[in-house]
Amino acid sequence: MKVVLQNLTKKFPSRNKKDKTEVIAVDNFDFEIPDGKLIGLLGPSGCGKSTTLNLISGLLSPSSGKIYFGDTDVTDLPPENRGIGLVFQNYALYPHLTVRQNITFPLENLKGAEKLTREEMNEKALEAAKLVQIDELMDRRPKELSGGQQQRVAIARALVKRPRVLLLDEPLSNLDARLRLQTREEIRRIQKETGITTVFVTHDQEEAMSISDMIVVMEKGVVNQIGKPQEVYDDPVNLFVAKFLGTPQINVFNGYVKGERIFIGGADVASAKGVPDQEVTVAIRPEGFWVDDNGPLRVHVNQVEVMGRDVSIVSTHPESQNVEIRSIINSDYGLPHDVKEVSFEVKPHKIFIFSLEDGKRIYPEDDGTEEGAPAPEKAPADEPPTPEGYEIKAVVAGK
Repeated sequence: MKVVLQNLTKKFPSRNKKDKTEVIAVDNFDFEIPDGKLIGLLGPSGCGKSTTLNLISGLLSPSSGKIYFGDTDVTDLPPENRGIGLVFQNYALYPHLTVRQNITFPLENLKGAEKLTREEMNEKALEAAKLVQIDELMDRRPKELSGGQQQRVAIARALVKRPRVLLLDEPLSNLDARLRLQTREEIRRIQKETGITTVFVTHDQEEAMSISDMIVVMEKGVVNQIGKPQEVYDDPVNLFVAKFLGTPQINVFNGYVKGERIFIGGADVASAKGVPDQEVTVAIRPEGFWVDDNGPLRVHVNQVEVMGRDVSIVSTHPESQNVEIRSIINSDYGLPHDVKEVSFEVKPHKIFIFSLEDGKRIYPEDDGTEEGAPAPEKAPADEPPTPEGYEIKAVVAGK
């Protein structure tokens, strides 16, 4: 079942007695969720993702815009008539009922032609329980279950009516790290087996990227970018998206473009073909560095963290906007633990530049550099400006 959101907007009245300006929680959301896909609504707290989910479910009414399930306008339909399954962050199980009774509860309210016998309800409950692998726990009560098991009961209860759309509101937030990983894998498996169109709300970008077919990145009620997780990660449209996606977070520097080259401090780090001279924000993914004694970007090393197959170099640089820079390199490089300074070359496809004015991505023209290959030979810096109180020799490799 595809879900179509047309110019969806939700406004709440202001609680400020002096300022009566309405609060816009969702601002002109326009998107078609394809049939049978899992979509991640992603963003920080207060971005409007849960409000969007509540609009889809019918728990909130939009201020303007339309919601369609398939070709049916459900904008004014109550939640019980929309054919949805809803899973909350806090499970919302009935503590005095068994697992079987919790799962069958939605079926007991069916009337008319849809009304089921007790035997039919138990069969459907067992089928849903097997799907989430809790069929051996049917006679237990919620207090006898772990957090992960309780979440599975909540999912089984949402699935037992075979909803047209499954809505998950921060379903993993109350679980510990290992259970979160296990449960999100289960959610993806269940979604693929059932083929139910699913909307998954989370503030955890790793969760969203790992299980979603597409992600919607939101900020302050506005959709910033929609796309496949890897595509959004590799091609962020603005600085907010670049900073929000990725663990460790992207490294952000003060920089400038001069002579179609990108500079950080006095270091000429990459091509910016076709980009006019200007000050910019430069962002480099942690995996976008490789150690090169002749590399232009020289940093002061605080710590070298061994992570098994990779090594994380924690460093600082005068032009970094991050407190620390994190650079991920292959552990085979054999970097000494007591190293004090390192010079980096930057992978061209892992460096982005953004406008200082509005944070939007600035796209250089293609200079023919292959992904992952060293940058082409650099043009002379033409005496780039030196930031006040900062010596070029501190960032350019060499003495």
